Amino acid sequence: MNDAAAIQIQGLTKFYGKVQALRGVSLEVPRGEIFGFLGPNGAGKTTTIRCLLDLIRPQSGALRVLGLDPQADPVAVRARVGYLPGELSLESNLRVESMLRYFAEKRGSAVDWGTVRQLAQRLELDLATPIRNLSKGNKQKVGVVQALMHRPELLLMDEPTSGLDPLMQQEVYRLLKAAQAEGATVFFSSHVISEVEAIAQRAAIIRQGVIVEVVEPSRLINMAMRRLRIRFKRPVDPTSLTKVPGVSQVSAGNGAVVTLQVEGEMDELVKALAAFPVSDFDVERTSLEDIFLTYYAPGVKEAN
Repeated sequence: MNDAAAIQIQGLTKFYGKVQALRGVSLEVPRGEIFGFLGPNGAGKTTTIRCLLDLIRPQSGALRVLGLDPQADPVAVRARVGYLPGELSLESNLRVESMLRYFAEKRGSAVDWGTVRQLAQRLELDLATPIRNLSKGNKQKVGVVQALMHRPELLLMDEPTSGLDPLMQQEVYRLLKAAQAEGATVFFSSHVISEVEAIAQRAAIIRQGVIVEVVEPSRLINMAMRRLRIRFKRPVDPTSLTKVPGVSQVSAGNGAVVTLQVEGEMDELVKALAAFPVSDFDVERTSLEDIFLTYYAPGVKEAN
C-alpha cells in the first residue's frame, strides 16, 4: 500500500447478519485533500468510517490510515485522527467545557485551550452551558470542536453539519478549509450534494455498499437536478423552453404557471426566460435519492 496516502481501502466487506453493508469498497484519499463521501442514508458511509477507526471490524479487506493498520494499532491511529461520529454521546450533567476537557484527557493528546476557546467563539458555543440545556445544533458544535481541538492530521467527519443552521454550516466549512491549509486531510460523509460541492476537491459516491464513481465538483454540478415552478405575468407558450439544454418534463396549467425540471447548470434557462414576462419562480433541488435513481438505477454497471 501507498504510505503517502492518508486513507487506503481495498476490497472492504462488512456484514450485519444477512445484511451486506459493504460489498468490496476500494478507495484512496491523498494527504492534504478534502474528500467527500456521498451517498443516501444506509449506503455504507458510517460503516466505512467506523472500520477506519477499528470501532468495528470488516469481514475482509485491507485498511491503512496515515500509513498505519488500524486493526494492528488502533490507539496510534486514533491519536492522530479527529473523529466526529454521526451520534456523539455527551454526558448531560457536565458543562460544555468539562465535557471537552474530558475528551482531551481521554485522547491523551496535547490540547491548547486557547484553540478550544477560539473554536467555540467561532461556532457561537457557550463553554459554560450544561450539556442538558443544548439544542441538537449546539451539541453538534461540541462534536465539531472536540474533533478539531487537538489539530489532528486527519479528520473523519460523519455528517459534520447535521442539525446546524446555514450560517453555522458555512462556518464549519471555513474551519475544515483552515484545517486543510494547516496540512490536515479531511474525509467527511454527507447525503447533501450541495455540501460536497461547497468544499470537496473530489468525492466518492457510494450506493448499497459499493463505490459507483469518484467525481470532481464539476461533475456533481452537472448531476444536479432542480424543479422550477415559474409564474408569468400572463399566459405564455412554454414550447421553446423544451429546447433549452437540460430542460425536461415541461408542464403548463393555464399557461401562466409552468413547472419544469432542469439538469445541470441553469445559465441557458435563465437566458431563455429573459424573453418571457416572468413574475416569480421557485426552485427546488431534487433529493439525492432521485439523482441516484436517474444516474445509478438498478442495472447500471457499478464498479469499485
